[in-house]
Amino acid sequence: MRERLTDTLYGLGWATVKKLPEPTATGLGRRIADTVWKRRGKSVLRLESNLARVVPDASPERLAELSKAGMRSYMRYWMESFRLPAWSKDRMKTGFEPQDVHYLVDGLASGRGVVLALPHMGNYDLAGAWVTTKLDTPFTTVAERLKPETLYDRFVAYRESLGMEVLPHTGGSAFGTLARRLRDGGLVCLVADRDLSASGVEVKFFGDTARMPAGPALLAQQTGALLLPVTLWYDESAVMRGRVHPPIEVPETGTRAEKTSVMTQALADAFATGIAEHPEDWHMLQRLWLADLEERRA
Repeated sequence: MRERLTDTLYGLGWATVKKLPEPTATGLGRRIADTVWKRRGKSVLRLESNLARVVPDASPERLAELSKAGMRSYMRYWMESFRLPAWSKDRMKTGFEPQDVHYLVDGLASGRGVVLALPHMGNYDLAGAWVTTKLDTPFTTVAERLKPETLYDRFVAYRESLGMEVLPHTGGSAFGTLARRLRDGGLVCLVADRDLSASGVEVKFFGDTARMPAGPALLAQQTGALLLPVTLWYDESAVMRGRVHPPIEVPETGTRAEKTSVMTQALADAFATGIAEHPEDWHMLQRLWLADLEERRA
């Protein structure tokens, strides 16, 4: 029953919000965010706890301000996502302005393939729509299988409508398909700041140990693709900002596991740089650090 309700609510969001005038949708998102923030539920408290690691010197008042801004940023992501299918291509092209995009353009021109790795920041769907429209470049990504299955199907259909090829996270065949796309000189985009599986790589992240996926580093090693971290953020305008960080190179020596560890740590460091500059746009409402996970199990 709960899964059916969730699917219905998302369906209403895509059907209704995209018909609203943009200022109305923006105002609605902000009101919802403020209401959720005031209730101080588990997600808000977890966001605040995560932000306390990012901004360790922040006072309780400052953390409250950041978590409120964080919920507004998170709801802006959802309002934009519900409306993206109705955006014109020109609107998608002008809705995102990344810095240092030459790393991506030059990497694609080289024919070696590119892996873009992002944290849960800003709106990666909008960034993806910009890539498919402004750069006229299709790409492949991976989506977690959601329940109910109809909700997963909604997300796949939504992202495919923006020009993305979407593979299911489970099933074991995604890695091989991603590798083939890269060997053909293609583009792969992966959200890569949280991995609770046994294959995750332990990294130091804001002074404590977390686990992040090995996939981006392994794909770069096995295919020769360029690995580029990307961070995203909002300002007060209607345009999202972003930065393509310098490439993460494959170490010349070491075992595959050692190389993967070094590269994933470099990825975490790039993420940390972007998150520290724009903490309110990091939408991490779940436990991430191993100490927090162990505390929950205890």
